[in-house]
Amino acid sequence: MARVSANKMRELLKVYFIMGSVNCKRKPADVLEEAIAGGITLFQYREKGARALTGEEKWRLGKELQAICQKHHIPFIVNDDVDLAIELDADGVHIGQEDEPADLVRKKIGDKILGVSAHTFEEAERAIAQGADYIGVGPIFSTKTKEDAKKAQGPQIISSMRNQALRFRSSASAASTVKMPDKSLQTEPTASPSYPP
Repeated sequence: MARVSANKMRELLKVYFIMGSVNCKRKPADVLEEAIAGGITLFQYREKGARALTGEEKWRLGKELQAICQKHHIPFIVNDDVDLAIELDADGVHIGQEDEPADLVRKKIGDKILGVSAHTFEEAERAIAQGADYIGVGPIFSTKTKEDAKKAQGPQIISSMRNQALRFRSSASAASTVKMPDKSLQTEPTASPSYPP
């Protein structure tokens, strides 16, 4: 299998839905099914926070959500947990600056999708050089869904990175808000739009 092309990555990033059990007021599987029906193009399993599942429970929920994604041909990305991504044979992994370096993760996951959070031009440039398929830029907006989020930088961070010559494309605007008819999932704009290099 070859690495995902920049054009394919742009398509996948059009509606990038990020969720874990702590974001849901009802069954995460039901929420994911509704999000898929609503048109998501990429899903990230992000099980973090004070009430996050761990161990076997985290693995079981990941396996359940992955099966739903597979049924609908939606790529399944695991947040921050490279070992879990490998164990589940996920379509990829998204890492932050505090995680393993992107080049080491790339060696572990091979040609699977690799996303990296970046807060500065230098971090984004390093991630691209180390094999990232896309960059999560931000945070753009403040958020309550990520306890360890850095200070919101606003959309000017994207302009700044573009001005510093990164090959960003604005065709992919990453998931912002998924509205459910019964308000079962209360979301807010994500803190970091994602762009392929």
